[in-house]
Amino acid sequence: MRTARGVAIGMALVMVAVTTTGVTAQRPAAIEAVVQDDKGRPVDDAVVVLIPTGTASTPGRPAAPPAVMDQVDKEFVPRVLPVNIGTAVTFPNRDNIKHHVYSFSPAKKFELPLYTGTPTSPVVFDRSGVVVLGCNIHDWMVAYVYVAPSPWFAKTAADGRARITDVPTGTYEARVWHPRMRLPTEKTVQPVTVAAADPRRLAWSLALKREWRAPRGPGRYDGQTGG
Repeated sequence: MRTARGVAIGMALVMVAVTTTGVTAQRPAAIEAVVQDDKGRPVDDAVVVLIPTGTASTPGRPAAPPAVMDQVDKEFVPRVLPVNIGTAVTFPNRDNIKHHVYSFSPAKKFELPLYTGTPTSPVVFDRSGVVVLGCNIHDWMVAYVYVAPSPWFAKTAADGRARITDVPTGTYEARVWHPRMRLPTEKTVQPVTVAAADPRRLAWSLALKREWRAPRGPGRYDGQTGG
C-alpha cells in the first residue's frame, strides 16, 4: 500500500518530467545557411533573414545594442551592416580628413554634413529596408545598412556561410539579400519549419551583377583635417 508521502513524491517526479520535456520542446534552434553565386563560389556580405509566418507569436530578442559604421582609409567599414529595426548607428570618421555621409533611400533619408571625429547623435534606423550610404566628397565610398524585418538574421562570412542562433520553434520564410543580386529578395523565399533544437540547413545560389564603383581619387576637402 502506497503511503501519502510516496504518492506525493511520485507526483512531484511526474511534474518535473513534464516540465523538463516542455522546456526541451521549446529550446531554440539554429539555422545554418550557405550562399553561393551561380558559379558555385561562396558569397560574402549576404544577409539571411527569417520572417515568422502564421498567427502564432514568437518571443522576440532583446533590443539590439548600438551599431557602428566606420569610415577608415576613405572606405565605409563594414560594406554591409545588418541591424534590427530601431537600432542606433554611429558613424565615426577615423580618417584625418572630412567626410559627408548621406542616404536618399526611402527606408532612411539622412545627412551628416562635413565632419571629422564622431557625430554627437547616432542615426536611428526605424524602418525595414535597404539603406544605401554614400559620401558627398568621395564618390567611390558606398555601403549598405540592411534593416531587417525580423530579429533573426545573420551575414555570410568569406566562406559564404552564416548561422542564425536562438531561433524559436515555428514556421518562417527564409530569404537572402545581397547588394549585387539580380533577383529581388522576394524571389529567394524558402519556407522553413524550425523544430526544437533541430538544426536546419538552407542554401541559395545567386546570380550577381558585376560590381562597379567610381575610381578612387582625391576629394575636394582632403587637404583639410578639420577640428
